[in-house]
Amino acid sequence: MNQYLDIKEEVAQALREGRPVVALESTIISHGMPYPQNVETALAVEQAVRDGGAVPATVAVIGGRLKAGLTPDEIEYFGKKGPQIAKASRRDLAVLVARGQDGATTVTTTMMIAYMAGIKIFATGGIGGVHRGAETTMDISADLEELAQTPVMVVCAGAKSILDLGLTLEYLETKGVPVLGYQTNELPAFYTRRSGFSVDYRVDSPRELADAFRVQQQLGLKGGMLVTNPIPEEYSMPKELIDAAIEQALAESRAQGIHGKETTPFLLARVAEITGGDSLASNIKLVLNNARLAAETAAEFCKINH
Repeated sequence: MNQYLDIKEEVAQALREGRPVVALESTIISHGMPYPQNVETALAVEQAVRDGGAVPATVAVIGGRLKAGLTPDEIEYFGKKGPQIAKASRRDLAVLVARGQDGATTVTTTMMIAYMAGIKIFATGGIGGVHRGAETTMDISADLEELAQTPVMVVCAGAKSILDLGLTLEYLETKGVPVLGYQTNELPAFYTRRSGFSVDYRVDSPRELADAFRVQQQLGLKGGMLVTNPIPEEYSMPKELIDAAIEQALAESRAQGIHGKETTPFLLARVAEITGGDSLASNIKLVLNNARLAAETAAEFCKINH
């Protein structure tokens, strides 16, 4: 086991016994929403994983230790500190650990730490991707590179709709990452079920998802698998409304000179303000939906591997 990694005992026991475990990220706690809503949501997502038949493992860096599984007190600590905690992508991990600092894990670092711990399946809200205007800024999320090299299944509600979804799909295709739509042929766009872009394959059950991932691993194929799970119909926002809010937020970010790792938190916060909080409510519902599907898929994966 990695010398810098601490696996929560409940998680370690489930892994030893071949029971299903689902990794969860911590950026949603520190940077995704305000306190105490962030803590309430994190605990609700863990409960959704349990309800789906798996053990939750929220991932973070605390005091320079990589954590696969947090206690309620540690989740509370993250929620209260919020954006004071560094957002930790692959480039940040070594320095944060060396300095004994805290880090909120993105999709990238959650995948990395989950893989170190032996956790195969990870649920999040939406992945990062190719930002609009990337042909001049080269602003492309490290999430896409991680999906190309780390063998973890990521269950999400698509790429965040603040991104260039067409270029994100092209990038994933170039890197050989399969993009599966859960009960849909169309790539969901985070707050809304519609994007106008097609996924590689439609898959209709957790068993099918687990089977595809099992075969990918048995074939020795490098990299992960992306499962896109549309936000439930009743919580989906009208595409025109969310597109208008995103365009306004993007214009404001350009005017204020916001770039790099600050871009996504700024845009998500502004979209929430512009939509009167509707986007935040949708965000919570889609994360819970992804956690349930990831748990059911993890349970099926364990059944066919033992």
